[in-house]
Amino acid sequence: MANDQPNPNTGNPKPKYDLESRTLVFSKNIIDFAKKLPQDLIAKPLISQLVRAGTSIGANYCEADEANSKKDFINKIAISKKETKETKYWLKIIAHTIPSFHAETNSLFKEAQELNLILAAIIRNSNKNK
Repeated sequence: MANDQPNPNTGNPKPKYDLESRTLVFSKNIIDFAKKLPQDLIAKPLISQLVRAGTSIGANYCEADEANSKKDFINKIAISKKETKETKYWLKIIAHTIPSFHAETNSLFKEAQELNLILAAIIRNSNKNK
């Protein structure tokens, strides 16, 4: 989606990023990825943990968007950020456990890292404006 604000460097409209949509896409990608993985005795609990953490990022972001106070907002964003770290952990474990899916885990890991950085910036900026 683009907004009407021009980029000061090019004069072109700057893209507007919808974090709610981005976290939703990430959740869907996590679910689609999990469906491809073998459901053996070792992988099944790891997949379950990954799906819980990976989908919780967006859920907590949505809750933050409806927060009753600034403190509540920051708390929900912080939880969402923590879930990105947990998601990265489970992706690393799955990459180790099921090496044939390393490329996909790496791609999802990069997106989780980007979400982590975005959420960290939101927390930093929110704390500045207290």
